[in-house]
Amino acid sequence: MMKSLQLHSTHNTIFALRVSSLFFLFSSLTSHGHPIKAHIFIYAGCSQEKYQPGSTFEGNLNSFLSSVVSSSSQVSYNGFAVGNGSSTPQEGTIYGLFQCRGDLRTIDCSKCIESAVNQISLVCPYSYGASLQLEGCYVRYEHMDFLGKIDTSLRYKKCSKSVSNDVEFFRRRDDVLADMESATGFRVGSSGLVGGFAQCLGDLSPTDCTSCLADAVGKLKSLCGSAAAADVFLAQCYAQYWASGYYDLSSDSSSEDQAGKTVAIIVGVLAGLAVMIVLLSFCRKAMG
Repeated sequence: MMKSLQLHSTHNTIFALRVSSLFFLFSSLTSHGHPIKAHIFIYAGCSQEKYQPGSTFEGNLNSFLSSVVSSSSQVSYNGFAVGNGSSTPQEGTIYGLFQCRGDLRTIDCSKCIESAVNQISLVCPYSYGASLQLEGCYVRYEHMDFLGKIDTSLRYKKCSKSVSNDVEFFRRRDDVLADMESATGFRVGSSGLVGGFAQCLGDLSPTDCTSCLADAVGKLKSLCGSAAAADVFLAQCYAQYWASGYYDLSSDSSSEDQAGKTVAIIVGVLAGLAVMIVLLSFCRKAMG
């Protein structure tokens, strides 16, 4: 179901945070009562080009974000085209999408998307293009039509500490990764004590999905080597694996981690200052 949107060509700067970051931590529950940290911030990308407050683009962006939240209560993926009709100025058009992890219940998907929508404007204020990945969901919008166009650029990686020469582990890991590589949507796999996830965005064809995941699996092996657990997020798909008992949240991740931490701290400080200013303003009015 396509709704109306568009964007300009934007250059994204990727800010990555470790999965263990304390930036916007929430949790949701599965139907079995076990916690899923679906709302944990993973990475964000923001265009360098900015729109003006009160512009047509801002109005269409608000419409897009509202539609994303509303749609997530019914489906786990949707693409949008907002303001791309002949009566709308080209600078106001937006293309965007959202997607939840395939194993999330509808209610948890909706909560995750709502959290992502609340965060994306804080992390990427006045940006003509932005993407935000949480543990359980993803939101992206641009000023040009990117939907369905293959993009396997690396957005985020996280590699745990290496394991010793454990032949059985690597055999199990390779079995899981081979299974992930052949997915055409969302897949959960396991072999012994090794498990994994893989998923493509819903705008990819089955062939392009398989191609994207093959690239993601290749990067898992080349970038993370003998890591006991690893995550690789490309622009349109991701693959993850882990060994029971090995997942180390303090492990190495992409080189953008420090930049991401800085962004998180700045956003937090600015938000706190904004709250203080508002409170002081109310206090002055009350006293005056």
